[in-house]
Order: sequence, then structure tokens, then C-alpha cells
Amino acid sequence: MNTLETLLDRRWILKSRDRDLYYQVKDDLGGIRKFVTEKLGYPLIVNPYLVKLEKLPAKPENWMGILEFEDKTEYIFFCLILMFLEESEEQFLLSTLTEYIQSNDRKEAVDWTIYSMRRHLIRVIKYCISCGILKQSDGNEENFARDEGSEVLYENPGVSRYFMKNFTQDIMTYQSPEDFLKEEWIGVDEDRGIVRRQRVYRQLLMTPGLYRDGENEEDFAYLRNQRNLITSDMEEFFDCELQVHKNSAFLVLGEECHMGRTFPEENTLSDIALLFAGILREQIEAERIVVPVSEQIILPREQFLMILEECRHRCGAGFPKKYRELTTGEFCREVMEYMEQIEWIQKDGNEIKIRSIAGKITGRYPKDFNGEEGGKREQQMAD
Repeated sequence: MNTLETLLDRRWILKSRDRDLYYQVKDDLGGIRKFVTEKLGYPLIVNPYLVKLEKLPAKPENWMGILEFEDKTEYIFFCLILMFLEESEEQFLLSTLTEYIQSNDRKEAVDWTIYSMRRHLIRVIKYCISCGILKQSDGNEENFARDEGSEVLYENPGVSRYFMKNFTQDIMTYQSPEDFLKEEWIGVDEDRGIVRRQRVYRQLLMTPGLYRDGENEEDFAYLRNQRNLITSDMEEFFDCELQVHKNSAFLVLGEECHMGRTFPEENTLSDIALLFAGILREQIEAERIVVPVSEQIILPREQFLMILEECRHRCGAGFPKKYRELTTGEFCREVMEYMEQIEWIQKDGNEIKIRSIAGKITGRYPKDFNGEEGGKREQQMAD
């Protein structure tokens, strides 16, 4: 077991859920403590309930957030549940929670007779149970979807207070998201070298790639100058390879590395992105698309959509039924949203910026593929 991979892969390790892993990780912290505190600047939380590595980004990214949530109302309900658990008894009824939310939500009037409101709460409760903040003792919250008077008995395991990051200042005075970023580096002795180092290491570990632009020239210069040291640090803890190019850098994980969300994923949208990259590469080689010095291609939205449509026309026979039956607009929208989430593309008005990561890996169907659903996938790394 790789202790650092385990801590990066999970939100936390709860003693109540995995006692053996809790003690195993706790005993191995000495070997990783220096790396996570000095190179990443991540606090380690260790107490009788859990072990947690407080993973923080270098900057906000598209893929961040709770993927199980579908509406901002669910984030509001989640924050209210965290507040409620700070004050609740060890056991409580669903009606006690719903009354608390109804009386404390200042943004909108919460009416539990509205089905969508109940569905929002159920989604949040299921997430709380899945990550260990709540424990279901008796009943089922799905009954609440049919009848707002249904009861469920829950237990408060007492770990909710460790879900949110502890802030060193009163965040009620903050006026913008940038204030939270500034707060992260308070107390680092105002040493720009330390801040820069931690930003670079975080970017490599927590994002698909680090790209050189006008805002991070210093970070990219540090990466190039300290490339050997960074490579040594990363390879000490992970099966990986640091690949640095003129305007981008990527930490490519090996087969033995199991850490967080990686690409390619085992889903159809990931396959479509790979096939899209293959067609894009063909057009570059045919000189129909020119790669600029920045290594990031900017296309008019119409041209980008035409490549997506060509991908669907050429490869659609191998897609599952769900994607074959989507309209062209629905197909393009869903694929674009996915590619934006994994930071392959960036929308800018009527233009689409294609990140250079799309040139790192391509996909194609095998030569013997006959158009049947479930055909095997081939992929290759670009030079």
C-alpha cells in the first residue's frame, strides 16, 4: 500500500469504517509528513476519529466541487446540515433536520411539500451518508420523496466538523473568491519561494497539466529550473513520469499508480474525447489546423463543432445506444461539457481553446472493429 496515494485518493480515512487501514496509515505518516508539509503545504489531521490530508488546490478549477450535487440549493442544504450536526445530539429524526433547514435558510423559502425540494435534500443526505458524515439507523429517506411526513432516524458520527477547512481568519469579511486564495498563503513567512514551490507541486498533482501563461511565468520557470528535483520527489512516492514541454508540463502516472480521478476513464465520454483527439491530430498533420507557438489551438466554435460531428459520423457506430440516439446538438453539448470539466478545452465567447493535453494522447478503433457496440478501445501516447 502507498500511504500517500491512499490519502490523496480519499477525502479521509474513518476509523469507524476501516479500522485496519486507519492504523496502517497512521503508523506510516512519518515517511510522508515532510513531503506533504514542505512541498505541498498540506496539513495532516490525525485524531481518534480519522486521518485526513487537507488537499487544497493551487487555484480553483472547473472539475472542483461535489459532483453528486446538481443545483446550488444542494450546496446550501449541505452547509446547513454541517451547521446542524455541530449542535445535534448523537441521534436525531429527519423531521428535526428539515425544521432546522426551514428555519435557517435565509436565501429562499423552503417548502417541503414541493417535490423538487425534497429531492434536493435526499441527494444531499445520500452524499453525507456515503462520505461518513451521517449514519442511517432506521428508515429510508427515499420515503421522504413520496411523503414529506416520513421519518428516518440518523446518527451523528461526530466527524462533520472535520469536513470543512479551518480558516485562520473570519471569512465573513471576505468579498470575493480571491480572498480565499490569499488566505491560503497567510503565515508562510511571506516567502515567495515557498509559495511558488507549493503551487507548482500542487498543480502537478491536482490538475491534468500545468500550462505556461502570462500569470504563471515564475511558476513555470521554477518548474524548468528544478525539474530534476521535482522528478526525484515525485518518483520517490509515485509510479510516474514528469514530462516538461516548452509551454506545458504533465505528471503522467504509471500502471502501478492508483490516485484520484485520472484520464482516460472507463466511460464513453472519455472514449469520445480520445477519438476526437485522433481526428484533431489528423487535421494538424494535414495542415488544416496550425498549432501556434503557445501549443494551445484556438478554433471558431463552428469549426470545433464540425470536428465533433465528424467524430460522431466516423465512430458513432461504436457508441452505446444512449449516445447514438442523442441529437447532434445534445451530443456536442454533452461532450463539450465533459471536455471542459477535464480541462481539455476552455470556452471564450465564440472561440474554443484546445489545451495541449489533447495532443498527448489519442484514441482509435482497432482495425478489426466491425461497428458493434462494446468494441475494444486502442489508445496511444503522442510523441
